[in-house]
Amino acid sequence: MQNIITKLFNIRYPIIQAGMVWNSGWKLASASSNAGILGLIGAGSMYPDVLRTHIRKCKIATDKPFGVNVPMFYPNIEELMQIIIEEGVKIVFTSAGNPNTWTSWLKERGITVVHVVSSLKFALKAEAAGVDAIVAEGFEAGGHNGRDETTTLTLIPMIHAQLKIPLIAAGGIATGNGMMAAMALGADGVQIGSRFVASVESSAHKAFKKAVLLAKEGDTQLTLKELAPVRLLKNKFYEDINHLYTTTPSKEDLKNLLGKSRAKCGMFEGDLEEGELEIGQISGLIDTIASVFDIVSTILKEFDECKSRISTINITTTNDQ
Repeated sequence: MQNIITKLFNIRYPIIQAGMVWNSGWKLASASSNAGILGLIGAGSMYPDVLRTHIRKCKIATDKPFGVNVPMFYPNIEELMQIIIEEGVKIVFTSAGNPNTWTSWLKERGITVVHVVSSLKFALKAEAAGVDAIVAEGFEAGGHNGRDETTTLTLIPMIHAQLKIPLIAAGGIATGNGMMAAMALGADGVQIGSRFVASVESSAHKAFKKAVLLAKEGDTQLTLKELAPVRLLKNKFYEDINHLYTTTPSKEDLKNLLGKSRAKCGMFEGDLEEGELEIGQISGLIDTIASVFDIVSTILKEFDECKSRISTINITTTNDQ
């Protein structure tokens, strides 16, 4: 399954495992790369020395390409970027910030740069900044999201119509059928996050993984738009946010409620009441915890089956009648 994405990253399949905070450590990234897709270490939840350790362990665990995802609003970003260079990482995904800030600096050092966006406007800005590809993330996605609530079904064809660089679709994709749909809309590949949360190799707490399996339609919601929009699994913390909104809170009120380490508390330590549980709408379709190898194999099998099924569809147009 070779195309522009597999050539860009030197991988077998045009699938990227998203670099999610508190979920995407070296075990998940290396297992993903070994399965023939691009594994990403999620640097957003890591101190600089922790990131260095994860990169080094990942290099031992795989001889395949892998990258690092760096949310640009996180502290210590200068140190994180310097460590990425020192450790010889060749692929960086940036998100949650202006791509002009780091793209040239990284590319001057031989790094392939991909930026995550949630709108056509920012996709074009990222292209102008010189990135090698973009990830367009629809409203369905877990974690931090766009404010405009543009769904993947709408976002991908709008961006595809104007973008000249490779396009990777994200948001609401966890199956081979979803992958086929995204590529039919114009994507060159897909980035998958939530499905890999519920993997054996994910660093998420087992209680959070179980909560993902139990999630149904309507169990997630986008909130905290005044700060940084985030899709959360509904729990006590989410209900506390909703209650605070009834008082017309200020940004400071919301920041005080959010506090520090909410995401670590929920996803990494397993506090399902007070923790921040970031997951996508597609969690309603996830019902098993499996190895990365098995997840990738299933996605590829579903993709081929979907391709075969579509090829048998015979639609008669008016002109043919």
